[in-house]
Parts: sequence; structure tokens; C-alpha cells
Amino acid sequence: MAGGMKRLAKETAIYGLSSIVGRFLNWMLVPMYTRVLANTNEFGVVTNLYGWTALLLVILTYGMETGFFRFVNKQEEREPMRVYATALYSVGFTSALFMVAAWMLLGPISGALGYAEHPEYVGMMAGIVAVDAFCCLPFAYLRYRNKAVRFAAIKLANIFLNIVLNIFLLVVCPQLNESHPEWIAWFYRPGYGIGYIFLTNVFTTITTLLMLLPDMMPGLRARPDAARLRQMLAYSFPILILSIAGIFNQTADKILFPFLFADKAEADAQLGIYGACFKIAVVMVMFIQAFRYAYEPFVFAKTRDADNRRSYVEAMRYFIIFSWVIFLGVTFYLDLLKHYVDARYYAGLSVVPIVMLGELFFGIYFNLSVWYKLTDRTQWGAYFSTAGCVMTVAVIVLFVPRFGFMACAWASFASNLLMMVLSYLVGRRYYPVPYDLRSAAFYTLLAAAFFTAGMWPQIDNTVWRMAYRTALLLVFVGIIIKRDLPLSELPLIHGRRKAA
Repeated sequence: MAGGMKRLAKETAIYGLSSIVGRFLNWMLVPMYTRVLANTNEFGVVTNLYGWTALLLVILTYGMETGFFRFVNKQEEREPMRVYATALYSVGFTSALFMVAAWMLLGPISGALGYAEHPEYVGMMAGIVAVDAFCCLPFAYLRYRNKAVRFAAIKLANIFLNIVLNIFLLVVCPQLNESHPEWIAWFYRPGYGIGYIFLTNVFTTITTLLMLLPDMMPGLRARPDAARLRQMLAYSFPILILSIAGIFNQTADKILFPFLFADKAEADAQLGIYGACFKIAVVMVMFIQAFRYAYEPFVFAKTRDADNRRSYVEAMRYFIIFSWVIFLGVTFYLDLLKHYVDARYYAGLSVVPIVMLGELFFGIYFNLSVWYKLTDRTQWGAYFSTAGCVMTVAVIVLFVPRFGFMACAWASFASNLLMMVLSYLVGRRYYPVPYDLRSAAFYTLLAAAFFTAGMWPQIDNTVWRMAYRTALLLVFVGIIIKRDLPLSELPLIHGRRKAA
């Protein structure tokens, strides 16, 4: 048992680290994009098409990844490779069908999306999403076989390849084209811009597929089972509905935005500004993800002998505290973090606090979701996601034409707040957890007070302004340490004191 828990902890760390590092490295490409692309319109095109990609990836996997884990781990299952083969062939067939259909209808689809002049953008993204959907199953197989190191190695190798190719095509090649154009004239097209972003993704996607070939072979050699496929589809369909609602809730702003303006160029320009500044707010997402991987195991281990619900209370409390520290840290230093994007995108900086609050609400909602997962009432997750999706679409459609990208930020805020409140209220009926609402309210009001104090004084000197806000942040952290996180309780310090 101890060995199994040790392996679980090790693999969790590997999966978590690869996910966080990978997301961070991709995040670091944005400063380059905002500086080398000709205008904000081009980044708007990237934001829009990648929003479609995220949605289509969920549709093309249609919950089969989760279905694979459910059926391959059944106690009565004696042919795990047939389960793998069934899922692999199913997703492979539908992905290939999608790719062929998209390429055959490339002209009408590109025209409908507003990219009639560059249908190859849509063609490349269709191929990318089809192959990525197919690759989800081999990656699931690696997780099933507990090959966490290989899983992380493939993910990170392709992220590094993506970064190298982006830098080469968007930075190095333009410089070479000025000094030695004959060296690259055989493949490089000056001014192709964002086309190289998509082309780079094509190369990395193909590389991923080739690297996963050895892991596909066990499934490709086995024979799929039609009866088992029907069972897997029946199991996976509700997950598909839940996933579509969830991902559309996150990508609706990027997808719908261009359709709400008569001027496509203006829509792309605004979406580019919003998409770039939205990436600054992703700092909270990455730190929250890191928190879940790094601190939750400590909290749950510390309370493993107590009632489980007490563990959920402790995890939520520290989650909220940590999130408010990140919120204040990012907003206080936004004058420095704004240099993450080019000056042409500064008009969108006002969305950062709003988007971060929306992400904080979503993080709380994620923590609250424990009740319907433990009670097997996962249909409620679908209800909440659908309600959030309706809220998102309503706010975007009603207010984007008038308020532009700011409406997208408020849509995220309102949607995640709604899901959080609904999950808490319904959860009290089916699986009541005595969350520390007094602590949550205290830190929320405290953070609001410190945020106001940090933003209100008009300090023109940047150094003095940063020093003032740093002092405020240190006071906020000091209150946390004194009230809820004594230094003596931290694992490292506690261990040293015990040893002494």
C-alpha cells in the first residue's frame, strides 16, 4: 500500500510539473507574438482559431478518454487491449472523417469564419485538431501503463520544439531575410506572419504522432469490439455534453467575438488586445494549478486521520488565501507585468483584474465540485456548466457590440460566479461541508481593502509606487502568517525545529 501511494505521489508530481512547465513555456511565447506580428489583428486571428481548436478537440474526443479509463479498469475486464483498440479506432475514424470533411469544405468554412483570403489557416488547424484528438488515446494509454516519465517527456519535447520553431521562423528568419535572403529563399515567405504559428503547430503535432507510434501499436494490433464501443459511447456521451458546456464557457468569447462586429478588422484587433492581456491573467491559473499539485497533498496528509470533510474545509481555506495573494501580486505589479505584451496591447490591461477574479471563482467552483463527484451526482456538473455557458453567451452577445472586449471579461466573471454560487447552494443539500465562510469573507474584504489602498493613491514615480504596493503586499502576507499560517507549521521549518 505504501509503495502504491509513493508511486502515485511521484507520478502526480511528474504529470503536474510537465503540465505547469508546459503551460508556462507556451505562455512565454506571447511576448514574442505581440512584438513580431504586424498588428493586433493578427493576434486576434490566432486567439480566434485556437478558441475553435479547444472546442473541436473536446468534440472529437467525445469523452472517449474517460471512457477508456472506466472500461479498461473494470474488474471483470480481461481484454484491456481490446478496450484500447476500440477507443483508438473509434477516435481515429471520426478524426479522419472530420479532417477529410473540413478539407473538402475548406472554402465555405473559411469564408464563414472570415478567413476566405487564407483558407490554409483553417486547413492547418483542422488537421492539427484531428491529430491531437487521436493522440489523446495514446497519451491516456501511457497514463494507464503508469509511464509518467515518457508521457511528460513527449509533452515537453514537443513544447520545446514548438518554441524553437517559432523563434526560428518569426525572429531569426526575418533577420536572415534582411542580411542573407538567399540562405532561406527556398522555404521562407516574408510577411506570412501568423501562418508560421500554425505551420509550427503542424510540425509539432506530426512529431507528437510519430513519437507516440510505439504506444499506438498495442491498440492497432488488437481487434476493436462493436458491442464494447456501444457501451463506451453510452458512458461517454454525458461526459461529452458536460465537456462541451465547460469548454465553450471558456472559449465562447474567443469564438463569438468576430461574429458580433460588422467590421472584421476591428473585431480581430480588439480580440487580439483582449487575448494578449487575458494571458497576463493566466498567471493566476498557473499558480492555482501549482498550488493544487504542491500544497493539497500536504493539507490532506495532515488531516488524514480526521473527518474527510474537514480536509475539504482546510483545502478550500488555503486555496482562497493563496489565490488572493496571487491576485494582489499580479494587480499590484501590473505596471511591470504589462511589458509582457507590446505597448499596442496596453488598452486591454483593464481586463486583467476582472478575468483573474473570474478564474478565482472557477477555482473555488472546482474545489466545491467534490460533493457531486463523491455522491455520483455528476449530472449536476453538467447543469452548472450549462448555466454558466448560457450566462457567458448572453453577456457576450448582449454587451460586446457596445462595450467591446470588456464585456468578455465580465462574462467570464459572471459565469464563474454563477457556477460557484449554484454549486455551493445545491451541495449544501446533498453533501454539506462546513466551509469556513467567515474566513473566506474576512480575506475577501481584506483583499478588497488592500487592492483599493494599492490603486487609489496617484503615485507618479514608478519606483515609489512599486515600493508602496510591495509594502502593502508584505503586510497582507504578514496578516496571513499571523492568523492562519504560522511559520512554525510549515513543513520545512517544523522539521528543523523537531530535529533540534
